Amino acid sequence: MWALAVSLVAGVLHGFSMAWPAFAFGDALGISGQASGALQGFSLVVLAALLLQLASQETQKKAWLQGAVAAGLFATSAMASTWGWLYISMHRYGGLPSWLSALAVLLLAGALSVYFAAAAGIWVSLFRRWLLNARQTEGRAAMQHHGAFGRELRQGLVAACLFASLWTLAELCRGQLLTGFPWGASGYAHADSWLAIYLPWLGVYGVGAVSAWIGMALPMGLSQWMAHRSTAWRWTTGAALVLAVLLPAALQISGTHFSATAGQMTVRLLQGNIPQDEKFIPGQGVRMALNWYSEQLMANTETLVVSPETAIPVLPQQLPSSYWQTLQDKYTAKTAHPQLALLGLPMGSQDAGFRNSVMAMGDAKPEGQLPYRYDKQHLVPFGEFVPPFFKWFVRLMNMPLGDFAQDSPAPTVLTWQGQRLLPQICYEDLFGEEIAPYFANESQAPTVLVNMSNLAWFGDSTAMSQHVAISRIRAMEFQRPVIRATNTGLTALIDAQGLVQAALPAFSRGSLVGVFEGRTGLTPYAHWTSRWGLFPLWLICGVFVLVFGAISRRSGSRAL
Repeated sequence: MWALAVSLVAGVLHGFSMAWPAFAFGDALGISGQASGALQGFSLVVLAALLLQLASQETQKKAWLQGAVAAGLFATSAMASTWGWLYISMHRYGGLPSWLSALAVLLLAGALSVYFAAAAGIWVSLFRRWLLNARQTEGRAAMQHHGAFGRELRQGLVAACLFASLWTLAELCRGQLLTGFPWGASGYAHADSWLAIYLPWLGVYGVGAVSAWIGMALPMGLSQWMAHRSTAWRWTTGAALVLAVLLPAALQISGTHFSATAGQMTVRLLQGNIPQDEKFIPGQGVRMALNWYSEQLMANTETLVVSPETAIPVLPQQLPSSYWQTLQDKYTAKTAHPQLALLGLPMGSQDAGFRNSVMAMGDAKPEGQLPYRYDKQHLVPFGEFVPPFFKWFVRLMNMPLGDFAQDSPAPTVLTWQGQRLLPQICYEDLFGEEIAPYFANESQAPTVLVNMSNLAWFGDSTAMSQHVAISRIRAMEFQRPVIRATNTGLTALIDAQGLVQAALPAFSRGSLVGVFEGRTGLTPYAHWTSRWGLFPLWLICGVFVLVFGAISRRSGSRAL
């Protein structure tokens, strides 16, 4: 029971590592929570130590099952504490009873934790079988004296690599299967840690794999040191130093030439702060949004102006014709300083289906691309589309436009004034592998990523700072700036190195005017994911697990 209690606490810490509330992101911004790679690493070391103990005890019965239960509890508490703010959207704005909202969060976390429970159970089973085979083959005396160094070194490396492979496969399953929900993946805690240097090479899942390797290597090394195996301990420590110091330094030096400037552009980012419980009510939030965004768009003087997701909360055909005509006249006028507006709004009809969209307004002649429209590609289950057999659940909620069409055509990159813009709506920037195909042709690759979100559904929670961490990771993976326009926050300018250059305070109404520098060139991560997606990670991790599984069925250390 103490092991389960430790797993529960460690999981909560892991969940908070993406936005630890005790660390203020910035008092002036009005939100709390900052990513902590050290906290993520520590919590994973605790879980790895528990699994190692289970695998090492000869008399432990059903060790694999105990490992699966411990890891399942760890993952459930981690995910529930990461995005427990889903409770706010379902209860406060969706109208679900509090008990049902809390139960839904726990059930979702519990369902997704199955991947990690399976990974831990397999690790304990395979590694335990290998250890027992090795002990039976050579005996305890041989294990202590003859060839101890080589055997222990292999043991530590294999244990860490096997754990990293299985952990990464679990994260890939969670992030890609059944539409995927990778929010809270391990790598997102490392926006400010030394592991961030791996992002342009390996991406967020690769960083999670490195973190998992370290998480198991540390308790393995400590167990060897406690057994007075100093030689293996020195080699393990030396390998850790190379990984921690020399390799990141080399990657940093070689990574300085991945991207080059594509020029600068001024931008105005709008943050309307429209209350979510009024946003879709005519005469209240609808009137407030239409009036404020119209005023801001008409007063804009910057080259680019960006609104949040569904800034205009009604369909275009439901608006007075004069509303659109006034905006069109401004942005299509022939002037010495042309302007482009990216406006978030729902589009479609009952017959054709509704879509969460971005419409571009501007002069068509300079680029020949306008009018430009982007329809959200990766929809949120239950929030934007209803999975099969779950319409009963959505009927319990009072959420407008909860079932968007899922057959939107593939969007293109929007070229404007020398910059190539790729819009993303809300949590679409969570899927770097879906952004990567736009980098397949380097000459047409985006120079800037534009995120348009509405996090008002989640109230005053860590969702804002978590989403900032996600955007920062995308910026570092592709070495592209990310500009964010949100309803309640965090509206911000993030440079190609993942640093927040400027931001508006949360829960305030206003506009952020700044300059971003677009970038060209491709990172190694952009190179391989644009061609193969995440298949290389699936392949490497899957092959390693299968090979080790075959080896563990043989005579353990003799086979190695």
